[in-house]
Amino acid sequence: MKKALLVISFGTSYHETCSKNIVACEEQLGRTFADRDRFRAFTSGMIIRKLKKRDNLEIDSPAQALKRLAELGYQDIAVQSLHVINGDEYEKIAREVQAYSHLFQRVALGTALLSDFNDYELLLDALQSQMPKLAADERVVFMGHGASHHAFSAYACLDHLMAARQIPARVGAVESYPEIDLIVRGLQQEKVRKVHLMPLMLVAGDHAINDMASDEEDSWKTQLQEAGIEAQAWLQGLGENPQIRAMFVNHLQRALEKSLVEVAA
Repeated sequence: MKKALLVISFGTSYHETCSKNIVACEEQLGRTFADRDRFRAFTSGMIIRKLKKRDNLEIDSPAQALKRLAELGYQDIAVQSLHVINGDEYEKIAREVQAYSHLFQRVALGTALLSDFNDYELLLDALQSQMPKLAADERVVFMGHGASHHAFSAYACLDHLMAARQIPARVGAVESYPEIDLIVRGLQQEKVRKVHLMPLMLVAGDHAINDMASDEEDSWKTQLQEAGIEAQAWLQGLGENPQIRAMFVNHLQRALEKSLVEVAA
């Protein structure tokens, strides 16, 4: 039976961060599941269209990739999402995998990065491993994407766990709670002198470059500086962290083990 590995991310139009993060995750998954042929899909139609227009580069959507795999004769499909939370983008993947599952003998879908409490513990360890050495009056602030989906609460949960474990870091979100204003007020109350900004996103793309690290008046870096806090930005996506790549591998391993049990039953 022909076996395929389909790795699905939101995508990015920045080639360097794609290589450091998306490709790094794809290659680690490919090495672990070496008996499978590897394929890629992006969930962002905007990025797919931009890459086609700018670079003449064809990237499948999840639905296109699944149809392509069926046409190529693959019958055992392992799908891994590189999304951080179980939000709209992940649910879209799950719906499309379900919609096309009848075309295959076996399909397994690995969960997003933060899917159970153990994931939070593992992510805290992974994030601490990439934090610089901090003085007593320094903190790291991680920028998450945020979401209108109820899964946005994952960011607040992670922020709460950091405080509970006395990790010198905060988590905010661009498009939902916790907002940067709240983070800044908390840092001022703690009399923090300097903040290291890091993306809590798979890639260091538009949000990290513009909303986090730029000198634009509404960027997080600028807002911190205007509040009297020195800010240094680090453009490192989560995919560069080997512990986080290992989490995605583990999620797919569990999904495959579960699907074997279901087939046996």
